[in-house]
Amino acid sequence: MAHRCMARENPGHTLQTTALVNEAYLRLVDIQSVSWQDRAHFFAISARLMRRILTDFARSRNYQKRGGGAVQVSLDEGLLLTPQKDADIMALDAALSEFAVLYPRQSQVVELRFFGGLEVEEAAEALKISPVTVKRDWRFAKAWLLKAVSGDKGDGS
Repeated sequence: MAHRCMARENPGHTLQTTALVNEAYLRLVDIQSVSWQDRAHFFAISARLMRRILTDFARSRNYQKRGGGAVQVSLDEGLLLTPQKDADIMALDAALSEFAVLYPRQSQVVELRFFGGLEVEEAAEALKISPVTVKRDWRFAKAWLLKAVSGDKGDGS
């Protein structure tokens, strides 16, 4: 799951897959009140934790005391320009938070599929819904989030 999350990140990302796994593990160990229901429940919680870790990491990179939005470029990459994905993760997190208020089940599908890397059948098992519903929710969520992140208001402006 962590490898899939990190594959979407900027190639110069300083957070490594093992660091993401370690951070998620440390947070999972601290959770005393969770009674684990099954494997799918574990994956759902893990996906949510990885989303929080990546979002927190993206926010911390943008703080002014750490160089703000300055792009870190190594000498090897001097001529290669890569898009900064921290802003994308933060925009997605903000849009997903708004989406979760309106559509809670669909936002869980996004967390499981995007951040958790679960397949349709695995997400369906975790949420106890049919795979067809997961596919429908996934299509709807992608369209809604794309519209929200791109800033399209849908009013022709």
